[in-house]
Amino acid sequence: MLDIFITSRVRRKIIVIYAKYPDFKTHVRGLAKLIKEDAGNIQRELRRLEKAGFLISEKQSNTKVYYTNKQFPIFKELQSIVLKSQRTTQKKKVSQ
Repeated sequence: MLDIFITSRVRRKIIVIYAKYPDFKTHVRGLAKLIKEDAGNIQRELRRLEKAGFLISEKQSNTKVYYTNKQFPIFKELQSIVLKSQRTTQKKKVSQ
């Protein structure tokens, strides 16, 4: 369901992770390993999501770490959509 509204597969995976786990902090390579996507594509999407205000980054030694901006104006709504979307997907898998 979420794939209809967020067409970028990588962006969708990133939004799901950060919306579902708002206290999650990671760097590009860690996220690439977690969601099994190319680090270059992830870095591009992280920059876009940071520019939009959904993510915040901070420098920790030589690494840039990203985390959720819980003050993002539509964070609660987006989180609710992600959680509902995942419940719907799980129900479909169970009934098949």
